[in-house]
Amino acid sequence: MAEILVLDDVLDAAVLIEKILAKKGHKVHTFTEEEEALAFAGSAAVELAVLDIKLQKMSGVQVLARLKEIHPEMHAIMLTGFPTVETAREAISLGADEYCVKPIDRQELEDKVERALKGKNRKGALNI
Repeated sequence: MAEILVLDDVLDAAVLIEKILAKKGHKVHTFTEEEEALAFAGSAAVELAVLDIKLQKMSGVQVLARLKEIHPEMHAIMLTGFPTVETAREAISLGADEYCVKPIDRQELEDKVERALKGKNRKGALNI
């Protein structure tokens, strides 16, 4: 299965995502600090990043941009409790595959992770 990086400034949210994806057989690495997540990505083969848009020091979109510099082929799912068209457009422009609105629905997350890992949305259409 996939190596997945999860970054959310709320530990409970990151742990919930980890539990959902680990049950599907993925190896999940959770972080609440942007720099720790980026450092990990620099030393590991990350296939998918699940990133909250609102973080403490950077935005999830800024983290996505840096992760894409490290792993250009990495897939990404953005999470937000406050969806906006502007954020969705920016995430698309940086290569996000999917966009999930909090609170996280288990089935929706599982489906979007599966689609992202299969590369189904590389044409520029972001599923919200």
